[in-house]
Amino acid sequence: MTSRFPDLRIDGDRLLRRIDDLAAIGPIDGGGSCRLALTDDDRAGRDLVVTWMRDLGLDIRIDGIGNVVATRPGRTGGPPVMTGSHIDTVRTGGRYDGNLGVLAGLEVIETLVGAGIETEHPVAVGFFTDEEGSRFAPDMLGSLVYVGGVALEEALDIVGIDGAVVGDELERIGYRGIHPCPGPAPRAYVELHIEQGPVLEADGVTIGAVTGVQGISWTAYTVDGQANHAGTTPMDLRHDAGYAAAAIVTHVRDLAVRMGGRQVATVGRLDLHPDLVNVIAGTATLTVDLRNTDESLLRGAEADLAAFVADLAIAEGVRIDGHSLARFEPVEFDAGVVDTVFETAERLGHSVSRMPSGAGHDAQMLARVCPTGMVFVPSRDGISHNPAEHTDPADLVAGADVLLQTMLSLDYPEPREAE
Repeated sequence: MTSRFPDLRIDGDRLLRRIDDLAAIGPIDGGGSCRLALTDDDRAGRDLVVTWMRDLGLDIRIDGIGNVVATRPGRTGGPPVMTGSHIDTVRTGGRYDGNLGVLAGLEVIETLVGAGIETEHPVAVGFFTDEEGSRFAPDMLGSLVYVGGVALEEALDIVGIDGAVVGDELERIGYRGIHPCPGPAPRAYVELHIEQGPVLEADGVTIGAVTGVQGISWTAYTVDGQANHAGTTPMDLRHDAGYAAAAIVTHVRDLAVRMGGRQVATVGRLDLHPDLVNVIAGTATLTVDLRNTDESLLRGAEADLAAFVADLAIAEGVRIDGHSLARFEPVEFDAGVVDTVFETAERLGHSVSRMPSGAGHDAQMLARVCPTGMVFVPSRDGISHNPAEHTDPADLVAGADVLLQTMLSLDYPEPREAE
């Protein structure tokens, strides 16, 4: 499958400048950015990207959860070929995660405008609210609302880690839009993203044609024990919330190693109270992140952990309560879109391989409503969610060129006859 404009390429220098300009909002040491969802820095980042959208004369629509979609009309009407990602970050974010997909999508449209090319169908670029889930759980909240996976009213009532409420914060920063949720389904959706893992770099491959996204299970646990004196309480009479939390941590690691394959497991947050050197912890809170590409294996990991936690509570005389923060089944992307990404990368002279995504992305939500795929480019040392996150400029440009040509192919799969 080839596009009608096989020699068209994006402006790499312009893309890199915009990445730098967006990274300058919410800067942190090491060259990264912190723009937690719906904060003042997120608003500033949104304002900058929307300004670039307006400069291109795009039709900009903001929906009730703050998703922003900018569309350029095509020769005919109907749903657009869409791309995008997110511009919110984790607290210790790099400059490429999410941002690359949005800015490359903007660059695709500006390239079409500059070349005077009228596409058959509309083309659109968007960014979705709270993809990271770092301030408001679950992650990928905006795209989940966009496809009808959760009601807008429910999402607006979500309380963040700092006590803020989604709806209130959208109003405060001026991004609670008037357009309805769920949003209109695109003709197709393709998302460019850094891999956030080490596979492409280790294999010496430039482009990943992403076949799907592994399932995700997030659980928060609260352990209630008994705070007591660290020196006077015998070991066999303790109800140590800190020990119980540590046992969960080690079990989670052992579980992933024992299962092998694509099973991964992480405890990313752990807090003890009263958090004093000479006091047995009375309360512990922690999160567990389980992921697998196979739904049955993911369910098995969840059941294993639940049984361990129940036995641990009895053995240590503590109470352990758990509640789900997020749960998404594995997603397979559209075979036709995956093939288009793969063939486009080959045609442009890039090494390419098919691979699953280890991280969650907005694309897995869009896959519920339209043919969807992703383009990956390498991450140096596999590092992401870290200011050290880096992708070589040549790879960024290569990914954007593959995105451009993939979108053109999806716009009109076969060359049109002369009119």
